[in-house]
Amino acid sequence: MTEPVRAEELRVSDAERSAVQEHLRRAVGHGQLELSEFDQRVQAVWAARTRGELDRVTRDLPEPPPPPPPAPRHRVFSATPGGTTMRVLTTVWASVLAVNLVVWTLVSLGALEPVYPWFIWMAPSGAVLAVLYATGIGRPRR
Repeated sequence: MTEPVRAEELRVSDAERSAVQEHLRRAVGHGQLELSEFDQRVQAVWAARTRGELDRVTRDLPEPPPPPPPAPRHRVFSATPGGTTMRVLTTVWASVLAVNLVVWTLVSLGALEPVYPWFIWMAPSGAVLAVLYATGIGRPRR
């Protein structure tokens, strides 16, 4: 009967070597290794044949700290019903304004001179949306 192979004697794959190289790269980023030592260790990683040899390369390195959580997204509108309403109304208003600007531009180009800018009559409804937002409707709490 043969004895089982110990874990440190198992052969390593390129995927395992690559993972250890990434660990070393993060260690350099955290100031735990200098570049010259990183180069030496990476050479040892790719020369390693067993897990024991691979473990010796990183034995003295602590696990790097976890990456910081992503910065919270800056929300313009809250997740409340008022925020949803303001988001929908603002999207509709901006879409209608964009269509009006495009139509006005095409009519002006067709007439070969600027025509009356009827889209300015959307300003009052935009002002109402701005006042509602300024008073706190739909705005996220800080």
